[in-house]
This record gives sequence, structure tokens and C-alpha cells, in this order.
Amino acid sequence: MLEDLRGGELAAGEIASRFSISAPSISRHLGVLKGAGLVTERRDANRILYSLAEERLAMCVGRFLSAVCPEQIVLRNTKWRSAPEGDAS
Repeated sequence: MLEDLRGGELAAGEIASRFSISAPSISRHLGVLKGAGLVTERRDANRILYSLAEERLAMCVGRFLSAVCPEQIVLRNTKWRSAPEGDAS
């Protein structure tokens, strides 16, 4: 679902049409993502539109990576800081 929302906001029905699970299951999943702060919702007439909460998602992914592979994060940050400008490969 998060990947589908990369392209911009989608209505719950549009999201549901991309998966082979029930609409109530989609709603529950979206509720969990909203509760975690990873998606936001807004009403547009009779539709609920969902979009990525990009800053929150990036923060969560960063924290996860720091916890799971902290050595890699330190090495990568060191490499980025020491790389010439424009070369953060």
C-alpha cells in the first residue's frame, strides 16, 4: 500500500482494487498505517483519500535501519561526509 501511495493520494476504493483482499481488510490495514502515522487521510465529498506521511515514514525507516544494522549506517554516513560534493555513491 505504501508503494502504491508513492504516486500521490488515492481513495480507499482505488487502493482496494489493487489487492485481492476484502475492502474491510484494506480499511483495517489503512487504519493501522494511519495509527502509526505513516499515512494521512482527508475527506473529499464521500471519499476518503490517503497519502504518504513522507517525513514520518523516512524517520521510521531511518530508526529501523539504525537499530537493525547500526554499523552500516555509521559507515554509510562517514562515506557520504567524506565523498566529494555530488558523489555520495
